[in-house]
Amino acid sequence: MDFSSALPTFIITLREGVEAALVVGIVLAYLKKAKQSHLNAWVYGGIAGGLVVSALVGILFGFVIQSLGSSNQKYAPVFEPLLEGVFSVAAIVMLSWMLVWMTQQARLLKGQVEGAIGATLKGDNAAGWGIFGLIFFAVLREGFETVLFIAAKFQQGLVPALGATAGIVSAIAIGFLLFRWGVKINLRAFFLVMGIFLLLIVGGLVVSALGHFDTAISTLAQMDRQSEGLCFYYERFTKFPSCVLGPMVWNTSKVLPDHQFPGVILHTLFGYEDKLYVVQAVSYVLFLLIIGGVYLKSVMGWKLNSTKAINAETSVGK
Repeated sequence: MDFSSALPTFIITLREGVEAALVVGIVLAYLKKAKQSHLNAWVYGGIAGGLVVSALVGILFGFVIQSLGSSNQKYAPVFEPLLEGVFSVAAIVMLSWMLVWMTQQARLLKGQVEGAIGATLKGDNAAGWGIFGLIFFAVLREGFETVLFIAAKFQQGLVPALGATAGIVSAIAIGFLLFRWGVKINLRAFFLVMGIFLLLIVGGLVVSALGHFDTAISTLAQMDRQSEGLCFYYERFTKFPSCVLGPMVWNTSKVLPDHQFPGVILHTLFGYEDKLYVVQAVSYVLFLLIIGGVYLKSVMGWKLNSTKAINAETSVGK
């Protein structure tokens, strides 16, 4: 069995799971400090609820995919790559947004969570439900992103789900190391490295999504003469034609095929294609420049603010 497709989901759920674990750890620590540990059960209930609903969303997505694929057998070859492309775009948007947002909000996370808990505890009777909702949506948000990513790669079977499970278990272990056993982990370095991995994974998803749309349009054009005009590159590029992706940039299928090791690792992690076209290459570079630029700017802003805070504390100490 090829487990290479489990690597991207492992990395994504590990990173997103650690974010959720930070929220859970902050909540539990605050409740202990406020002598409200009797509300811990609501925290664990929120975790369980978020995981269950995430799994249900995954099952629902799988049902929708199967239903659309079997609703019209004639166009089933078109629906499958089209759905993969649509889910890929959704995953690209969600993961990119979370990558940038979490980096910008990371230095404020503790204060925001503690402020939300403090406001919730003032509600007395509604405190338990408020804490449950805070944890539930934190876990669900991370789980939903993983579900979208797996849905974008649903043709790879259960292997991505195994990677997601391993990522969740690892994130829980890191949470225990941080909050239960007091082990110090450089979270800034962790999120920086995982963020770069995530950026490359989502960039690869951009390449894959365009490939899926090209396959869907090409298949439709071959099935329906009225749709032949959609493949506008066929008329201009007769050698190595693509339907909508333009001329070929490279063909490394004989040197480094993307379905054999080590090409399959590069394919599943970074979207490497042994046959790459102009539109895919340009889109990949633009994605890295735009989203990667915003991400690195956020990281540099985080470091700058942290340095200012340290300098301010040093000045006050003097």
